[in-house]
Amino acid sequence: MQFQVRVGTPEGRVLEQTFVASDEPALLTELGKLGYHVFEVRRRGLPRKLGAAGIFGRRRKPIPIQEFMVWNRELAALLKAGLPLLQAMDMMLERMENQHFKAVLTDIRDRVKSGQDLSEAFEEHGELFPRLFPSTLKAGEKSGELEQVIRRFIRYLKLVMDARRRVITALVYPVVLMCLSIVMISVMMVYVVPKITVFFENLEVQLPLMTRMLIAVSGFAHRNVVWLALGVVGGAAAFRAWNRTEAGRLWLDRAKLKLPFLGPVLHRFAITELCRSLATLLSGGIPLVPALEIATDAVGNLEVRQAIAPQIQLVREGKPFHEALERSGVFFEMSIDMIKVGEATGSLDEMLTSVADFLDEQIETRMGRILTLIEPMMLVFMGIIVSMILVAIYLPLVSALGQSQY
Repeated sequence: MQFQVRVGTPEGRVLEQTFVASDEPALLTELGKLGYHVFEVRRRGLPRKLGAAGIFGRRRKPIPIQEFMVWNRELAALLKAGLPLLQAMDMMLERMENQHFKAVLTDIRDRVKSGQDLSEAFEEHGELFPRLFPSTLKAGEKSGELEQVIRRFIRYLKLVMDARRRVITALVYPVVLMCLSIVMISVMMVYVVPKITVFFENLEVQLPLMTRMLIAVSGFAHRNVVWLALGVVGGAAAFRAWNRTEAGRLWLDRAKLKLPFLGPVLHRFAITELCRSLATLLSGGIPLVPALEIATDAVGNLEVRQAIAPQIQLVREGKPFHEALERSGVFFEMSIDMIKVGEATGSLDEMLTSVADFLDEQIETRMGRILTLIEPMMLVFMGIIVSMILVAIYLPLVSALGQSQY
């Protein structure tokens, strides 16, 4: 992990530097051995308790990725045209329409004007932007190739967004179909069946078991429709709050990976996130261990992230990178073999990109297969439920007609 630390030296100076440690207690122990007095410690990419967070509030809405990409494209174009950084930022601020984004960029511009690096200024608002962006900027500032680094980050962001869009687009139709099925069945149970129940009361026949069960469920839903709706809303709110906790998110992410059909797709997507992030950071000149810490922290699935995080210490101790990934238990054998070749030939960033491209192709293929299975399965399920309701409604009518003939 990377920490931004403000310390007092034995000579009486106050410095703010970046240190790498496994956790905060280990960092404090190491700094104590060096004779430093620690004033403030914070994780890289997290806002200060005061300052930026105090100005804008504790919780802020992240900047939309599309707007952020457009801003990066414009910044790269202006830098390529030879404009100084501050002048380029001022020009873009004049045409900024998103007031929230404009306020954040104004604060960043002011920090840069006061002498702070652009990467450090973005770290002050780290929760609003992709986690890799400040580290990518720092690599560009050190190499003097800020414009090229920004363009490389744009390509990375576009590839990640395209992969997410493909997965989401593939799931839209099944989700819509499932929601329509739930709405239709709910309407039948709450409004249609209770009206037919009045007709059943006038029939002098013994109602079949299926019909009695349908009437009981429908009557309960009709009498308690408000409470059921409040229960659904309350349950959704409680689930959302629980999902925001680390334990809840870990359980949910672990369950996602175990889903039939969809679990392997989400697993591959998490590995793709890590590979693309790591390749972008390595190609920007960031060493492997800090790059791996940042890239691991950027993985969306907490289960995969926690499996990889302990292996970073092995890489720090000199173990081969591919061996550390193999011990994590979440990487596929073919991916490990490809990374091993890239590590041996000195082209690890290129091989990581190849691994991500290969997994993207597998994701697209598997999503196509899932769709061919889910669509007919949803239609069959919907047809079975509706058929059971209709059979339960018509059985008493058939019984009544049969008795009237005798």
